[in-house]
Amino acid sequence: MGEILGIGLTHYPGLMAPDEDRAFPLTRMLRNPNVSAELKNPSNWPEPMRIEFGEDEGVSSAKDHRARLVKGFRKQREELDAFNPDFVLIWGDDQYENFKEDIIPPFCIMAYDNFDCTPFAHRKNNAWGEPNDKVFSYKGHPGAKQLVTKLIEQGIDMAYSYKPLHEEGGLGHAFINTLLYLDYDRKGFPYAVIPFSVNCYGSKVIRNQGGAIEFGTADDPPGPTAKRCMEVGAAVVRAIQDSPWRVALIASSSWSHAFLTDKHDKLWPDQESDRARFEELKAGDYDAWRNLSTPQIEAAGQQEMLNWMCLAGAMEELGRKAEIIDYIETYVFNSEKCLALFKP
Repeated sequence: MGEILGIGLTHYPGLMAPDEDRAFPLTRMLRNPNVSAELKNPSNWPEPMRIEFGEDEGVSSAKDHRARLVKGFRKQREELDAFNPDFVLIWGDDQYENFKEDIIPPFCIMAYDNFDCTPFAHRKNNAWGEPNDKVFSYKGHPGAKQLVTKLIEQGIDMAYSYKPLHEEGGLGHAFINTLLYLDYDRKGFPYAVIPFSVNCYGSKVIRNQGGAIEFGTADDPPGPTAKRCMEVGAAVVRAIQDSPWRVALIASSSWSHAFLTDKHDKLWPDQESDRARFEELKAGDYDAWRNLSTPQIEAAGQQEMLNWMCLAGAMEELGRKAEIIDYIETYVFNSEKCLALFKP
């Protein structure tokens, strides 16, 4: 009978660059001509946002932000090493990286034999000072194909792939950033990997090409519902329990994203909605998550939380509640971050 560890974290891209770069979503958005001159003036921001931005455009706050996240990543890595899984399954979103106009599957298991990733290829520098052409290699696991079969047998019409479609760097950032952060101290990552892609961006995935800028005016079809994501997570648990594998199930995303939160003019996230989701998670109120509608999720800029919905469905199936490592609110760094464990 398979054993399962649950982990929830973030793949926040801002950590990839040195803090001094000021390559934060907010500073980029302030250069956007579509943002009004009034809102570009910090005197018109909420007071906590002005304090966080400070006199150095957020650099000091960025260092504190990184320190808290890295402390949490190290705790999660300790638990992962102690569990020693046969493979890790990562629920992550594709932001117009591997899936584009030719196909947008609601879910897809990447059943590759191996993954060779060059995450720094298009960056001028990175937080670790590593070469831009450095290759990070990870192995796949034969359990990916068996998992697809078990999900189809449960009525989940699961897409799968054996090689990348468009992402030449091996994996989209939701997956490779997760692996880099769980190996922040570069100990190596010996565990096999099964990426499980979720179409979190739905109505914006083609129109916005996975980002903040609109390239079209018409919405795309929506992504899967919170309820369906939780059903998929529960089905994954049942498939693993009927196997000999030890598996870490990992959901990787931040919560509300500023650039998806229209009601705040894309400048800061929906902290009120995130706090509600956080209290529901702490209480183990999975019904509250299941009953969230797609319009509710999109209005709060919480599209990427569909990755966490898959994990929530899995943990509900196991009867587990979250052990919160940290919950980090921010105005400046695009999104709230939750770090959690669901131990056996």
